[in-house]
Amino acid sequence: MTVIKDGESVLLYLNERRKWLVEAREGREFHTHMGIVRLGEVIGKDFGSCVTSTLGAEFYLLFPSLCDRIRQVRRPTQILYDKDIGLCLYRLGVGPGSVVIEAGTGSGAMTGSLANIVRPDGHVYSYEIRQEFMETAKRNLEKMRLGEYVSFRNADARDGFEEKDVDAVFVDLGDPWLVMDPVHTALKGGRPVASFSPTVNQVEKVVEAMAKRFVDIETVECFVRSIRVEKGKTRPMSLMVGHTGYLTFGRKILEK
Repeated sequence: MTVIKDGESVLLYLNERRKWLVEAREGREFHTHMGIVRLGEVIGKDFGSCVTSTLGAEFYLLFPSLCDRIRQVRRPTQILYDKDIGLCLYRLGVGPGSVVIEAGTGSGAMTGSLANIVRPDGHVYSYEIRQEFMETAKRNLEKMRLGEYVSFRNADARDGFEEKDVDAVFVDLGDPWLVMDPVHTALKGGRPVASFSPTVNQVEKVVEAMAKRFVDIETVECFVRSIRVEKGKTRPMSLMVGHTGYLTFGRKILEK
């Protein structure tokens, strides 16, 4: 069993629609419509066990995943959905020890996901032109306990990157086609870039910009549909997240 320690993050689970990321602390309380949960009482309990609220409701104490942490971060910008993040991590081929550039930090959801997968020996260099976004992302990364694996650059990615010979680049900008030259310069030969764009117009421009210096170019859209499982009534959920964005991938080729 894994015992919950003082100061540790816990996913407080009531049902599939009601779950909260809290911190186990003496003297703290978490107020819900189903009663108050005294967070000091969860210290010393095992993950997977229950705690009872003042109204007698049982809450499960679950170990939070990175996805749970990301869903709780402050969002001055729209964060990427896990379906898009997961596909990007897989297609970029990053892992422990990888060095990655991110162009467009936003709220830090992708930043944290990259940091989590490249640690402990890799590093993420994240470029964000908006100072206020960068500061929020820094705080979010500290909450995820991943800040040490990220260096933030308050700079315009269109002006180029300080880093060279990196393993992968992820781009989440309104004008990604304008950074494809700096991306090409920064990447190792044969290595991948991924670009996230909400509209077809952006995709057309970024693919055109990539065409002469990258190969294996592909644009995809990823959907995930939840299934309502109930004996004799199992079927897809009536509502789902539809379009989020297009993902364009390519690999650097060397100049002839």
